[in-house]
Amino acid sequence: MKKILVVDDEPHILKLIKARLEANNYEVIIAEDGEECLRKLAVEKPDLLILDIMMPKMDGYDVLIAMKEMDEMNESMRKIPIIVFTARADNRIRDLIEQEIITAYLTKPFKSEELLEKIKRLLENE
Repeated sequence: MKKILVVDDEPHILKLIKARLEANNYEVIIAEDGEECLRKLAVEKPDLLILDIMMPKMDGYDVLIAMKEMDEMNESMRKIPIIVFTARADNRIRDLIEQEIITAYLTKPFKSEELLEKIKRLLENE
């Protein structure tokens, strides 16, 4: 069973995504902020990360920077596909895709079918 770490500061979104992914036979770990995400990444070693960009404390961009620093010590971190949630796809998001820091993005609000399709495609490419 593939393991997915979902990071969002909105509890209702976490609950919705968790239920939808579990119904599609994924193991789901949740984190409510960037700091919790980094702790769980190191311990849980997920197959895929879904990361919200706009969060308090530590936003998604800061998480990506910290992951890059962790990555230098941990080769397996580089292989994790990352889908980010964003309010709008701006040049910063496009740059992250071009630099292969993130794999895909979805703009909020999103359709769960679209999320499931991206997850399936990314995990099949592993």
